[in-house]
Amino acid sequence: MKKILLVHTGGTLGMSGRRPDALKPGSFFRTVRERVPELTELASLEFEVFSNIDSCEMQPELWSKLAERLAKRLPEFDGAVVTHGTDTLAETACALSFMLPGLKKPVVLTGAQRPLGEIRSDARLNLIDAVTSAIHGPREVTVCFDSHLYRGNRVRKVSIAEYDAFDSPNHPVLGTLGVDARFSEGVAWEGRFKLTAQLDPRVFLLRIFPGLDPAIPMAILPRVKGLVVEAYGAGNFPSSKELGRSLTPIFERAKDLGVPVLVVSQAHRNGVDLSQYESGNAARTHGAISGGDMTVSAAVVKMMHGLANHSGDALRKYLERSVAGERT
Repeated sequence: MKKILLVHTGGTLGMSGRRPDALKPGSFFRTVRERVPELTELASLEFEVFSNIDSCEMQPELWSKLAERLAKRLPEFDGAVVTHGTDTLAETACALSFMLPGLKKPVVLTGAQRPLGEIRSDARLNLIDAVTSAIHGPREVTVCFDSHLYRGNRVRKVSIAEYDAFDSPNHPVLGTLGVDARFSEGVAWEGRFKLTAQLDPRVFLLRIFPGLDPAIPMAILPRVKGLVVEAYGAGNFPSSKELGRSLTPIFERAKDLGVPVLVVSQAHRNGVDLSQYESGNAARTHGAISGGDMTVSAAVVKMMHGLANHSGDALRKYLERSVAGERT
């Protein structure tokens, strides 16, 4: 049988408690054996507790430690499943995809909308599908949820109350697990596997909205090492000086400070084209980098990873190219 490492980080899937009481981390592996005995028919499983936290407590320091743990343990296994809370699952998947380039084995993240111990939980099927994906799926970091396998750095959480909690608007699914389990090819890695677990979290995410006072982000700029701008549409933002709310000076100031700026779109589908409108073109003139069709999560985490491992022109090239299939 294939050997699969099952790493628990916390989240709703492994929590105990009954609603409306607050959910708390419980004895996860005992519950897995009781509720999903079929897993042992799929693979030889080894359980490991990495953490037992609500995913809102997940931080970049933990991403680095998780990547290091997976890089150390994976040579002993055919793949890994990481159970994780849904709130920051997309960010963790992005981080692992950048820190584990050149993966030769599947790493599958999954979670649940209801705890495994509850009768109507989606956790049972998600676990079975995730282990199946770790056995037969593509050799990259993926997210398995509601019988679909997604590229890890392409997903967004789109629902709080439905079981189809994730979507991948700019990339097709990598697998469907219905009556049959069918998988696509994964990332065509170049070069050998190399762990790059360093991250610099001194990144700020600026979402553009009507009425935004430019003075606020201008005051923040000297305190950050990287800026991600979530702009309108194809990379548009207010640039008229008439009402004193032009955001163009932000890009000018960032260039003066040597702060790289990565622009992504608030729209879920398609991507940024900074040459399409006057304001985007002005941002590009001042050194802003188009994030293409990257998700906001991928852009923020990639900026953290890029800052820790590159500088100058090398950082710009890193942000512009596809590293782990995160942009078209």
